[in-house]
Amino acid sequence: MVRQSSRILIVANRLPVSIKKTDEGLVYTPSAGGLATGLRSLQGESDTCWIGWPGHVPKEYKPEVEQHLSKKHGAFPVFLPESLAMRYYAGYSNRTLWPILHSLPTLARYSAPEWEAYRKANHLFFRTLKEHYQPGDIIWIHDYHLMLLPQFVREEFPEATIGFFLHIPFPHSDIFRLIPQHREILRGLLAVDLAGFHTHDYAQAFLGSVRRLIGYDNTLGQILVGERIVQADVFPMGIDFERYSTASADPSVQQEIAVIRNTLRTRKVVFSVSRLDYTKGIPQSVSAVAEFLSRYPQWHGTFVYVLVVVPSRENVDQYASLKREIDEMVGRTNSSFGSIGWQPIRYIYRSLKFAELVGLYNVADVALITPLRDGMNLIAKEFLAVKNEGPGVLVLSEFTGAAKELLEALVVHPHSKEDIAEAIHRALEMPEDEQRRRNVFMAQRLHSHDIHAWVRRFFERLKEVQDVSRNLAVKILDGKTRTAILKSYREAHRPLLLLDYDGTLVPFATHPEGAKPDGAILHTLTQLAAHERNSLVIVSGRDRGTLDSWLGSLPLTIVAEHGGWIRPRGMEWFPSVGHSEELWKRDIRPIMDLFVERIPGSFVEEKDFSLVWHFRKADRESATGAARELLDTLANITTNMNIQVLPGNKTVEVRHFGINKGSYYTRYHSAAGHDFILAVGDDWTDEDLFAALPPTAYSIKVAPRITRARLNVRTVEDVRALLGDLAEAT
Repeated sequence: MVRQSSRILIVANRLPVSIKKTDEGLVYTPSAGGLATGLRSLQGESDTCWIGWPGHVPKEYKPEVEQHLSKKHGAFPVFLPESLAMRYYAGYSNRTLWPILHSLPTLARYSAPEWEAYRKANHLFFRTLKEHYQPGDIIWIHDYHLMLLPQFVREEFPEATIGFFLHIPFPHSDIFRLIPQHREILRGLLAVDLAGFHTHDYAQAFLGSVRRLIGYDNTLGQILVGERIVQADVFPMGIDFERYSTASADPSVQQEIAVIRNTLRTRKVVFSVSRLDYTKGIPQSVSAVAEFLSRYPQWHGTFVYVLVVVPSRENVDQYASLKREIDEMVGRTNSSFGSIGWQPIRYIYRSLKFAELVGLYNVADVALITPLRDGMNLIAKEFLAVKNEGPGVLVLSEFTGAAKELLEALVVHPHSKEDIAEAIHRALEMPEDEQRRRNVFMAQRLHSHDIHAWVRRFFERLKEVQDVSRNLAVKILDGKTRTAILKSYREAHRPLLLLDYDGTLVPFATHPEGAKPDGAILHTLTQLAAHERNSLVIVSGRDRGTLDSWLGSLPLTIVAEHGGWIRPRGMEWFPSVGHSEELWKRDIRPIMDLFVERIPGSFVEEKDFSLVWHFRKADRESATGAARELLDTLANITTNMNIQVLPGNKTVEVRHFGINKGSYYTRYHSAAGHDFILAVGDDWTDEDLFAALPPTAYSIKVAPRITRARLNVRTVEDVRALLGDLAEAT
């Protein structure tokens, strides 16, 4: 959990307190939102402070607001000029980011002044944060309004611990890149330690955008940015399950339940509650209800759809138009199917009080939750918590984050009125025992993964990421460790040096033939190999012919194709696994050739034991995406073949299973009694070797990447300098 000494600074667009001006003065009302509720669970373990925009506050009230929020709520307001707030919030945040992040690009609007307002507002948030930040604080930034803030913090406080959570979806890179400032936003998010998302799909979309638009790859969601680890992970947000599951016993809720039952009588009740927004699929749900009534006239008079729409941004033309559309559709449906004694749709356009909302959840037979796109949707979870394993059916859009968790719901496509209409009918006809059976599983899941567990898991993961980052930071080869390596080498009787070639001894070249060894590295290798006590081995993925022409005159051992071919010092080449098997290449080569045709600048290199698709010369963005596709394709078709598929540094390689650098070490050196081992490499192909070495070995990865190696160096020049020192020590 969170360190006891840490203070948590929560930064969000709005504060957990709403401020309203009345004739008697300012009234402060605590928020009942899920985030505020969950974060209260931290207060017993850590000090928490909240930084956010309090909305428009007249100048004369600002000192009072600042003092009250600080003293009573542990919150610090960010006062934004009204014109700036309009361009930042209603403008860039909600006219540009909101539709793009919800994968509705045709609704997005782009404005340079609004972008500048967004940047300026983020910087004003940073100025307030800077006033209150103390070393050791944990900063947790929330949502799409503040995606530039992490970079401002990182530049000023490099050692800060920063978490970020996105409460809405993240789109595919092809949509995200439509934002003119997409790279600036991604760089802002890459300043965090942990980026959290509701679902695996959103996290993968973020990682895909980082890979395709910035060029940073990832390993299990870990991105190396400079010498920092950025982790993208999944945290499906929960609700305060206990509050909702016990709320029906409250007298005020009981009163609301009685009122609703008396009003709706014995009719079957279907409901939906959503904010006025084009992402919520409200017109689509009304259209689906009309389709249901048309298909199943037997439900006329015995069914009612309670449609609750919470007002939002009515002064924006787009939202005003949406409101008119909903009003007209409800009117048409009621006119077409209703009678004097019955209206199929009960339309409520206002916010519901908590007791009203829980009362509706309690009475309803079916929850109709069909957004076109939604980050999570907590209404669905609240409904199930109130039902608490009792009867009731959830009809849920497949494009909600909640659909990934609530697997027993009736999942529908929100753009298909026919699909939704059939789901409504199925829900109303579903036997009660089946309803209970489905809800038992979902309620248990929601109970164990509530809002408090969500908060705990985020901070536990953040601490794990910090630990990984700290471990990586201390791996960088420093002067003290360098001295220890030289000392161990001088004292050793049987040193073993295992050195990769490309990216380790020489820099990468755009074409394999361009990485010929220069005189300096040949001189160093000659010095090291000349001493009789040394066992010097070049372990490379290159073919034996090339290595022989470049290094064959030196008194050292050469291992080609990652261990497929071996040429011991003073001996001839021999294969480590018998003769090369060509049959698998007949199936694999045509697939790789297709990718050569698709990606200009790429090519296939054929070796005895492997095929390698190179894309170093190709366009980075298209080639990286193609490499992922090739890896997936090859992984599927090679399942039952004795070969393995490996990503490399701008390569995808297919080779015989069991041929790797680790196997070579285990077979030929692990029992040889070496009292000093140094292994250096730069690629994933070197990880097998690092894993096979004893813990006393000095293993070094070139570039500060995530690795099994004990140490990292930054560049090829660092490797050459170290080997030069060893040569001198020899």
